Amino acid sequence: MTPVWRIGRAEQRKSKGLPRNLLLAFGVAGLLFAPSPLSAQSYSPAAVDALVENALKAWQAPGVAVAIVRNDEVIYLKGHGVKELDVNQPVTPDTVFPIASCTKAFTTTALAMLKDDGKLDWDDPVRKHVEFFHLADPLADANVTLRDLVTHRTGVASYELLWYRSPWTQEEIIRKIGLVKPQFPFRGRFHYQTTMFQAAGYAVGTVSRSSWDEFVSKRIFEPLEMKTATLTTPDALKLADHASPHRLNGQGKAQVIPWYVIQQPDPAGSVHASARDLANWLRLHLNGGVFQGKRLVSAESLDETHSPQTIIRLDGVARALNPNTLQMSYGMAWVIQDYRGHMQISHAGAIDGFRAHFTLLPQAKIGIVLLNNLHETRMNLALSNSLVDLLLGLPKKDWNGFHLKQVEKEAEAARARFDARLAQRHHGTKPSRELAAYVGTYEEPAYGTARIKLKDGVLVWQWSTFDARLEHFHYDTFTIQEDAIGKPQIVFTLGADGNVASMKVSEPLGVEFQRVRRK
Repeated sequence: MTPVWRIGRAEQRKSKGLPRNLLLAFGVAGLLFAPSPLSAQSYSPAAVDALVENALKAWQAPGVAVAIVRNDEVIYLKGHGVKELDVNQPVTPDTVFPIASCTKAFTTTALAMLKDDGKLDWDDPVRKHVEFFHLADPLADANVTLRDLVTHRTGVASYELLWYRSPWTQEEIIRKIGLVKPQFPFRGRFHYQTTMFQAAGYAVGTVSRSSWDEFVSKRIFEPLEMKTATLTTPDALKLADHASPHRLNGQGKAQVIPWYVIQQPDPAGSVHASARDLANWLRLHLNGGVFQGKRLVSAESLDETHSPQTIIRLDGVARALNPNTLQMSYGMAWVIQDYRGHMQISHAGAIDGFRAHFTLLPQAKIGIVLLNNLHETRMNLALSNSLVDLLLGLPKKDWNGFHLKQVEKEAEAARARFDARLAQRHHGTKPSRELAAYVGTYEEPAYGTARIKLKDGVLVWQWSTFDARLEHFHYDTFTIQEDAIGKPQIVFTLGADGNVASMKVSEPLGVEFQRVRRK
């Protein structure tokens, strides 16, 4: 159900037959969320410069590219900082960054275009277009639609490691997600899920009788004159002007880290582009599907992607990070919320060493692109809020300070969880069996094959593209020494015969592998 404060053009066209009291309610809501007279005020590029430079300093980020659009015009386009530390090359408007999950909106816009073409509908069963798609929950499997895929309401938890750094093809990953157990009721709640967008992109390919990447390139990149946009990391790295990924080390200093290389086009997260390119992308969304006088997608279909579909509960992290928000929902690859009395549509993207953030203020016709090269930083959200306040003439707030405090609270909570793990450790214990007894092949229906090997007297865990040594914790529990996935633990279980029968890997995997018996 669409809240009364989210009445787009499509809804307005349908309003003629509504009762007068309901129309009055819509009118009141429109006044509450109407653009402020200050939204059209002039702004100072120097003021934007100051906000950006302050954010870079506060978050110790190497660089950021910024684009601001207003009234279908790019009013600010500039790079700040450097593409790579210790290399004297500044970020420019044409510096290419991965946009990670901000890719998802390209997939839903592609679906919107195909809906305009009469080739699909939002509520088509997924298997109408992806015949091998399945979900483990019989109810969900029988009823899941394209809309469900792109609104994070299938009941399937993240299972990000089936996607992240995995060696499998897109089809293999989609097949695997159909084998995992649901964590939530079908359409019962919001839970972010990446593989569902891969399935949606696969549908784009089958419906268009091409591929997702070919469709996006021809129907979006080319008409939007996105000249630097690419669909894989190798293609991005061929460009002379690209940023490098960074992460804060143990001393809190940024350092260069290896690229996470996405070899194949991925509908959930593989687009790489510059701020200049992405300004045109936001112009399309702010201008109802029209770019430079040419309609690329209907206003009605594009509006549907911007309309609330699934409620995001304002608790936990969502509540902490959005103190000025009363309602938050997920559309189709966009988050819709009220921000200090104004409607805001946004989405973030994160991948190793990079952060992207897109913000739309539809009523003020303002869009913001932020691309930076620091891992898991909250600078994107703090800077977006600061720029929105400036552009709408809202009271200033120290968003850098606010979000730095939130980060510290989360770090304290993580330290407490780590300390709690250590407090449960029984010192002086040893494994039930000699290390060689744990060596073997283990399988799980969705996660496939994992192997335990013995190298130089140390157990090694091999799964997906990970190859990490195991450190004994206590008894038959070992810690996987892999920072990229948060050092989960493995608990081995012995069978009645005293041999190792299974191993359970904690979150972020959260699954149990059964040992394959030798014949």
